[in-house]
Amino acid sequence: MKKNKGNEEMPDFQQLSDRIIANPSPEPSIVIKTNLDPKGPTDENPYFVEGKSDEDKFSSYFSDKQ
Repeated sequence: MKKNKGNEEMPDFQQLSDRIIANPSPEPSIVIKTNLDPKGPTDENPYFVEGKSDEDKFSSYFSDKQ
């Protein structure tokens, strides 16, 4: 087995079994926001459950600000 470069505490990603690491797409992709998109992150979002989900976390996660 090759020695990991960088941080010695970093796990070998080939040995991790608790996650899926997807291969990168062979083609570029583009995401376009249109005026048809919902105004807020909780509008028409199947992962948001009224009264059970934290609206502040949704807003910060889906925020356009980088």
